Amino acid sequence: MKPVDALIELLDRVGANQGVAVLVTDDELRQWPSEAVRAMKSQKLVTRTRPATSAICPGCEHQCVMPVHTSPAGSKASFIVCDKRSDVNRVPVSGSRMIQWQCNADLVCRFIAASLGLRRSGSQTAHADLWEIGIVTGDKRSQMLCLQADGGLTLVVCGNRVPLAELIAFCDGQYSLDGAMIRRMVDAATTADNRYTPSQVKREARKIETQALHASWQKKYRELKRSKPGKIDRWYANQIAKMDIAHNRKAETIRKNMKK
Repeated sequence: MKPVDALIELLDRVGANQGVAVLVTDDELRQWPSEAVRAMKSQKLVTRTRPATSAICPGCEHQCVMPVHTSPAGSKASFIVCDKRSDVNRVPVSGSRMIQWQCNADLVCRFIAASLGLRRSGSQTAHADLWEIGIVTGDKRSQMLCLQADGGLTLVVCGNRVPLAELIAFCDGQYSLDGAMIRRMVDAATTADNRYTPSQVKREARKIETQALHASWQKKYRELKRSKPGKIDRWYANQIAKMDIAHNRKAETIRKNMKK
């Protein structure tokens, strides 16, 4: 897993959770690249939150997820009560196993604003899944940049939209965004500063367009599989990315959507 992949996985969870906080344990963070975790913490993409109330039991090889109990009378000792085996009762659990981190839409908005040097708006629109980030200035005009969490995380400038994952880069131990691409979105937007999500009709139209785009990738993927069998999925995605049907989408985005 590359550092970019780790952050995209985290952002996918936030998007799937409609922007509400998702929790990540210390054990899970240790499975991600160490440089990715350091960047997430230093850039406050994840922040420490309350300890977990359940954990994987270390008592045997079954690794059951069980509730964690804490001894009374001021003791900080934590344990799991095993009800699966007769030869095991209380299983001690170290405090490090219960450390949790969180990420939510607000933290993502703060990261975006910091990456682009924006003055953070801090406002949520009338729509529960849309947050204002700040005013972005392009070569032609200025527009409000918003984050939408509607099954995925998307940057919105008026009617222009792009998945946040397509704009993320990792360099010199830090995450960053493609600011040039975002400024082009601003310049391509209408003059009016619409600070709200597009109408349901427009949203449904975009959904149909996206489905048609994915269908064209899926068709081409099947054709390539027949003509060039035995290649890995990433190879097929790279070939499609060079074609007009890619519509400037990255190969990784195509790979994730070229199969039904």
